[in-house]
Amino acid sequence: MRAFVIFAGVALIVATAFTIVSFATAPAPVPVAAVSATETLQQRLKRLPADYRGWAELAVQYVDQARVTGDPSYYNKAEGALDTAAKLRPGDDAVLAGRAALAAGRHEFSEAMRLAERALDANPYSAAAFGVLADAKTQLGDLPGAQRAVDRMLDLRPGVASFARASYAAELRGDVAKAREYLELAHGDAWAPADLAYARYYLGELALHSGDLATAAAWYAKALRAYPAYTPALAGQARTAALGGRLAEALDLYETVVERLPLPQYLIEQGETRLKAGQPADWTLLRAQRKLFQAAGVRDDLTWAEFEADHGDPALAVRHARAEYALHPNPVAADALAWSLFKAGKPAQALPYARKATATGWRNPLLRYHRARIEQALGRPVRVDPGFDPSLSALARFS
Repeated sequence: MRAFVIFAGVALIVATAFTIVSFATAPAPVPVAAVSATETLQQRLKRLPADYRGWAELAVQYVDQARVTGDPSYYNKAEGALDTAAKLRPGDDAVLAGRAALAAGRHEFSEAMRLAERALDANPYSAAAFGVLADAKTQLGDLPGAQRAVDRMLDLRPGVASFARASYAAELRGDVAKAREYLELAHGDAWAPADLAYARYYLGELALHSGDLATAAAWYAKALRAYPAYTPALAGQARTAALGGRLAEALDLYETVVERLPLPQYLIEQGETRLKAGQPADWTLLRAQRKLFQAAGVRDDLTWAEFEADHGDPALAVRHARAEYALHPNPVAADALAWSLFKAGKPAQALPYARKATATGWRNPLLRYHRARIEQALGRPVRVDPGFDPSLSALARFS
């Protein structure tokens, strides 16, 4: 699923471990003393320490850096900046939206929704707050509520961030054509290199999950031409290589990807590609990342449910998946619980969750494969997609 971030004022995308984690657009511009071409935000805050919106903006940048770098210590820096902003102006909508973005970054989506709603009480025209609200409601399984928030964001600020959210909402309900249309609008609206890379990357993802590897690879290449440092597009190229059977090429690409950005999603993809190539998978760095995120207050039961189900202890996977679904009853969490129960030898218990996971019409190949396997185990006459490679299941997770 998608992770929306803003870095240096432009929309970027960072793949996560099959997690819906979204961040809103940057807070409204500060009405005084805008940053000059040569002055950094930190320098402005040294000059104007009472600039509460500047502190909120800095916090959002720190949250983004946690996603961009994979370093969760930035969440603590964001919290400090928001504490300063709140002392200066506790009820400001930008400060509240910043707190909502931080909560979302830490996977505290109920809190993110509450804070986004408070931001909207303070300013009903905050597109940033509607963005966080849409993301939180998606994670919490309230897809109609998320759609309403997306629609309002589109009304207030049509652009890359809102078109991207509209695309994802369309995709969740199975309307791939509309999802592509919104991404094309995002692409047409983009002018910054990172925005162009973002739109092209997701056009590639749509093609990849439709089974069109050639079109996907072309979009990833275009994304990298726009912004060579855009790691998700490089990961996309690694996926197309692996799924196309070019495992040595894929592993070379994954080496660069995880050196740049050692996120759990990429580490798991790399490990599965190694296994496919007949090499041992090393999960040491993955487990180290888990400890780092836990220390920074980030709880991610979803990632570990999926990982344990495919590569570890199914009973532990069920515990993680139940915890995730209790907090965030969305299609992805439902799928994780279904698959964990299936791997634990409980297909009858798994089926209701597999049905929930596929109930929106989302054409996700991994969810369809999981449901087919569960129904097959129960003796039902279903067809398992012969083109789906379960040994590379992480590569099919929607980033």
